Parts: sequence; structure tokens; C-alpha cells
Amino acid sequence: MSLFWLVIRELAEIQAMATTKKVITREEWEKKVSNVKVRKEDMNKLVMNFLVTEGYVDAAEKFKLESGTEPEIDLATITDRMAVKQAVQSGDVEVAIERVNDLNPEILDTNPKLFFHLQQQRLIELIRKGKVEEALEFAQEELAPRGEENPSFLEELERTVALLAFEDVTNCPVGELLDISQRLKTASEVNAAILTSQSHEKDPKLPGLLKMLLWAQNQLDEKANYPRINNLSTVMLEDPAV
Repeated sequence: MSLFWLVIRELAEIQAMATTKKVITREEWEKKVSNVKVRKEDMNKLVMNFLVTEGYVDAAEKFKLESGTEPEIDLATITDRMAVKQAVQSGDVEVAIERVNDLNPEILDTNPKLFFHLQQQRLIELIRKGKVEEALEFAQEELAPRGEENPSFLEELERTVALLAFEDVTNCPVGELLDISQRLKTASEVNAAILTSQSHEKDPKLPGLLKMLLWAQNQLDEKANYPRINNLSTVMLEDPAV
């Protein structure tokens, strides 16, 4: 992430100088950027890390062939991981649990919080389908015992069961549990747990580096006017305001 280190280096230099804001022209900035060397192999590894972590198996396979970059895990496991994630996002939680256990039974055995959230999602899906009696029975038999062992689980269970008290869940204080965002949240948690079980980072490195870049720019903003990246989607330098 050459630009990040350039910003950090420039910040350190400016802090050692006068307190007045320094003005850095585009020409000066681009010259500094060109002097920072980043190995292509490191950039390729960063791209592969993103593709693997986010589950883009086809793109990862193509990138492997084109760049010669070896992924950190077996690409075949990505397909299995994505099948689990997609099952949760579709509301097929039982299928997701079966697939997780097929991948590695220890994932749920050693992560009670994740297992509870999957069971909670099963309860939410029953409520979504209007299966009130089945939902109550499931909550009492599968979730209540876990709630008795963990106060935070009990609080989440009570919030979920509260959905049954409202005919119009759109005006329900806990109606967000029925939003697709709740499925995505649970799916993301499962995805992270599978990655961790495979000794792989649960989050891709690239977004973290971009956050570091934004932080570094914010620090430098106080000391200098310079060509800045304001839009991460285009990564275009914008000339400093003089």
C-alpha cells in the first residue's frame, strides 16, 4: 500500500517542520509516489487474499492462472463456505448447519455463540413463515436452555420471541430481526468462523489497508494541502485546495 506509507512518511517529515501548512503540488506528490516501490508479488497476494476471503472462487482460480499466485487455502473449500453463507442468506438455516458440520463439526461445538445465533435465525425464519406454535416449541426446547446458561443469550431470545406479540411486525420495536440485514449478519458470522477454522483471516486485508489510508490522510490534512483520494471507488487524486 505505497500511498499509505507515503502519507505516513510525509506526515512525519512535516511534523518536524514549521507549524504552517505545507502545500504539495500534484507533480511533487506523483514523484513521491513513483519513488515508493511495491513488489508485484505482494500486490498479487493482496488481491488473492481479497478474492479468497470474499468467496470469489471463479475469479480466484482465474487470477491464480494469470498471475501464478497461490491461494492460502484450497479453493475447493471456498465453494463449500459460500454454500453455507448462501443457505443462511436464503433462510435455509438447517441446511447451513448441516453443511457447517460436514465441513468441520468442531466449528459449532467450540463456538456456542455462533450456534445460538444460527438457532436464533431458525426461530426468526419460523416466525417469518407464521408458524407460531412451531416457533414457540422450538424456542422452549432449543433456545431457552441456552438462555438459562447465558444472560446475553436470554436477552436475545426474549427480543426474538417478542416478534410473536405483534400482528404488524413493521411497527414492532424489534422488527429489524426480520430484515434481510439480520440474515446477512448471521451469514457473515458463520463465514468468519469457517475462515478462522481454516487458519485464514476472517476479514480481507484490502479494506483494512484502505481504512488505514483514510486515517493517514486525515492526520496529514491537519499539516498540509496535497493531492488527496476522496473517492475510494475511483482512487483518483484530487488537487489540493490552495
